[in-house]
Amino acid sequence: MITVELFKLVRRLRTWLSIALICALPLAVAIFIAVTHLAPPPGEGSAFLSAVLNHGQLYPAAALALVLPVFLPVAVAVMAGDSVAGEATSGTLRYVLARPVSRTRLLVAKLIAVITFTLLAVVAVTVTSYATGVLILGPSRAAAVGTPPGGLSGSIAPGAGGAPTAGLQAGVAITSLSGTPLTTLELVERVLGAMAFITVSMLGVAAIALFLSTLTDSALGAALGSLAALVGSEILVTLNAASAVQPYLPTRYWLAWIDFFRQPILWRDIQRGFAIQAVYVVVFLAAAWANFATKDITT
Repeated sequence: MITVELFKLVRRLRTWLSIALICALPLAVAIFIAVTHLAPPPGEGSAFLSAVLNHGQLYPAAALALVLPVFLPVAVAVMAGDSVAGEATSGTLRYVLARPVSRTRLLVAKLIAVITFTLLAVVAVTVTSYATGVLILGPSRAAAVGTPPGGLSGSIAPGAGGAPTAGLQAGVAITSLSGTPLTTLELVERVLGAMAFITVSMLGVAAIALFLSTLTDSALGAALGSLAALVGSEILVTLNAASAVQPYLPTRYWLAWIDFFRQPILWRDIQRGFAIQAVYVVVFLAAAWANFATKDITT
């Protein structure tokens, strides 16, 4: 059953079209930045976009920040919302269950397919944006002389008689959000950590959509319902009056992955983000199983 669901996933045109559309946004943004040489100033715009002209290797982080708020959650919600409700809409769910296949096994197979799609999307964005950053924006290069303290590496060190710092002489160091240089290995480790965090965050979205998919025969209704929950969460996160519930909202720690790019890494919000998503995944998957296992399938 798992093999069947994975085969259906990779055969569907919409799977690859969704991934292509997700990857297209970072590509378009990179082209605009490369042509105009206008990146948002530090502290404005999406995370890391202010640094990508000097550090093309940072573009995977910027790309993940671009797709996380809207594109990636929508794609995951649509895929997960269609997992069970789509079968009901097409009238195939009853025939699938007529075979000697338990409902639990079918639900697990659907979940694994959604997890696979999420991993494919995150990996595709990371890989294509790295190639985009290096080929279009260029590899990391030294900062201009006169970069203020705390800026990119390669500035003139005070009291050094105008001599470049060791960072400029030795080549280029990618700078963390804390202003300290990162080695290539450290950058790779942090990107992998960000990918893992974002994937787990999207599994929270998938769990909500999968649960709704077992409640309705409309794939669109399940997807829109999960997106409505996320939009509501985003609104409450910015509302001071809702401060008591903010730590428990699904989108509260979505951007905590940025702390991977600080030196040292700030683990507090990252750990909380993993924990809250684990709770949502367990609760909504259990609810999906409880509902689907006892549901009267008529379509």
